[in-house]
Amino acid sequence: MKSSRTQADRTAATRGALTAAARPLFATKGYAAVGTDELAAAAGVTRGALYHQFGGKEGLFVAVFEQVEAEVVDQIAGRLTGVEQSDPLTEALAAIDGWLEACADPEVHRIALIEAPAVLGWERWREIGQRYGVGLVEAMVAGLVEAGVVAEQPVRPLAHLLVGALEEAALYAARGEDREVATAEARAALATLVAGLVRGT
Repeated sequence: MKSSRTQADRTAATRGALTAAARPLFATKGYAAVGTDELAAAAGVTRGALYHQFGGKEGLFVAVFEQVEAEVVDQIAGRLTGVEQSDPLTEALAAIDGWLEACADPEVHRIALIEAPAVLGWERWREIGQRYGVGLVEAMVAGLVEAGVVAEQPVRPLAHLLVGALEEAALYAARGEDREVATAEARAALATLVAGLVRGT
């Protein structure tokens, strides 16, 4: 039993070292420009360990991407803490703030919005996103529809359209000459879009 736990600890340490080393490299240099030898050296492990734990560079990238997605969801959830649940517009605006704040991090922006769709392809990118940000948006839209705040309609297409708007807003904010102004503009546009969906506004 002790040996098993020790092996599990070693595995966790190796995986943690690889993801910690890979994340800044993928964020600054991009997936294509980083080789497996560089990744292994940065983590202080062998190239064989990388392949053993993740099956190769793409598997390691997926692990980093999922880590980023989970952090974004946690950041959005943090924004929702204490928000009045009976006010769906305020809740949606808080989620938008959490999203734009998270995407202001250069690592999140590069890995989640630039590298991930290019490396994984749209289908795999969305498949993973479904468990994180996309799934969160779907759950929020479903709640709004169920509560009668948003008109009865299929949830998934509306959620995907909103996700597209959120991603474009983050890209717009990141590329603005004045990031603060561009972020405020993106937030205002998203607020207008969401307000238009809410009945009685």
